[in-house]
Amino acid sequence: MSPAYRGFVGHSILILGLFLFLLPGYAYEKLSDESLKSLPRASEDFDIHTGSLLSPILRTRVPGTEGHEAVLEHFANFFRTTLPKWNIELQNSTSTTPVSKGKEVPFVNFIASRDPPGAPAGDVGRLTLVAHYDSKLTPTGFIGAIDSAAPCAILMHAMRTIDKALDEKWATMYPHGVDASLEEVHGIQVIFLDGEEAFDHWTDTDSLYGARSLASNWSSEFYPAMSAYRTPLSSIELFVLLDLLGSKAPHIQSYYQTTHWAYQDLAAAEKRLRSLGQLKSTSKESWFPDLKKDSHDVIPLGGISDDHLPFLARGVEILHVIDFAPFKGFPPVWHTLDDDAEHLDMATVEDWGLVVSAFAAEWMELEGYFKFDEPTQSRRDEELEMEASRLNKKSEL
Repeated sequence: MSPAYRGFVGHSILILGLFLFLLPGYAYEKLSDESLKSLPRASEDFDIHTGSLLSPILRTRVPGTEGHEAVLEHFANFFRTTLPKWNIELQNSTSTTPVSKGKEVPFVNFIASRDPPGAPAGDVGRLTLVAHYDSKLTPTGFIGAIDSAAPCAILMHAMRTIDKALDEKWATMYPHGVDASLEEVHGIQVIFLDGEEAFDHWTDTDSLYGARSLASNWSSEFYPAMSAYRTPLSSIELFVLLDLLGSKAPHIQSYYQTTHWAYQDLAAAEKRLRSLGQLKSTSKESWFPDLKKDSHDVIPLGGISDDHLPFLARGVEILHVIDFAPFKGFPPVWHTLDDDAEHLDMATVEDWGLVVSAFAAEWMELEGYFKFDEPTQSRRDEELEMEASRLNKKSEL
């Protein structure tokens, strides 16, 4: 290596280090212990029979069927009534499948986003939280509770948790609206993707119908010339995909060096919440075994095809949050009729709601903007006391 080349490399590393330091994930303020303790659980809303968030998704929802349409309407009703300041968009596409006999099957991606007041869409970088909502055609009657009804409900709960804090922050920061020419502007969006499952068997063309359509569409949809971002695809700061969540003792690996810091932040949220006694689930090992790894030690295993792939291929930064353990594979109920409501570990599902809420709140820098009422915390304390009592009685037996 020549001295000139060494100097160039050293200069490049310095610039890269400065760039990494300035990334949102390296700079945002962590939630205080008080804020973490105040995050609400979704106990009643995650009830598998009557819960307002989860139970309507626990049904067959194959694209083009009545169940699928009902779940899509459930998402729309939730954002219209509970989070009315969010913008709702449907991205439609059609495709034939190996079993549709030449007939076009409709696919509908549901996108809900919230940007600071007055910010032009092309000037907002967004944290993007994603899950698929369709279910497999076979076996007949397949529900897909971990795959992916629970992840959808977890995202709904997390967005409801941070919504009022977004109001408080943006009212404080932008009392007269955003001037995107003077500062970086950050928003958040949730995508419920359609058509992730294969209709026959998994191939590049029989899978990821909604993801392939949306990634292609967003890469060719251009913002006005002077916008901070060129396309909706380039405005995604981080694409966080949740899949196969809801089984006990999940095993979440880190797959990409460039987003390992975000993985560590998510893992740190789980660790802090557990140390504060806020999580109900029990696990002998951390949910995030790669927490202490250096990013250079992250080696993608490959082979996990999921909705992130069309976005990854176009340069989007990915955090893949999927329950998969080497030598064990996916949760035992995966793609079987046992992936139903009764096989969900509800303590784990509720805990995921807290962990994802904390991660989203920290990304959006909401420390100091939460104003939870006292009864909410009281109910939370009562729930934890009841759970501790139940576990004590169980151990006595």
